[in-house]
Amino acid sequence: MATTDARELIPLKPMVFEILAVLGDDERHGWSLVREIQDRLGARVMPANFYRTLRAMLADGLIAETGARHAEGDERRRYFKVTPLGREAARLEARRLRDLVADARTRRLLSRKP
Repeated sequence: MATTDARELIPLKPMVFEILAVLGDDERHGWSLVREIQDRLGARVMPANFYRTLRAMLADGLIAETGARHAEGDERRRYFKVTPLGREAARLEARRLRDLVADARTRRLLSRKP
């Protein structure tokens, strides 16, 4: 059974966080997500791993299938959106990552300038 407490899901796996970040407030189909994540990361995303991650996120309640079939799209495409639990988990993970970066700066592992 999926949790209702986003804190239990932290830390998120990097691919899970990327998917939640790309989905944001918009629904997208799987292949569209793969392409954008590849662009963001500058690395190839393995489709089998990606779709396995989507299935796990659906089971955890982080995303939901919308059932939408867009007119310009292929009828076989499945569209996904972030759930309130997924949005909260992404927010908590972003804060966790922000705090890690702040700590790295404090320890002079990163400079304040980009």
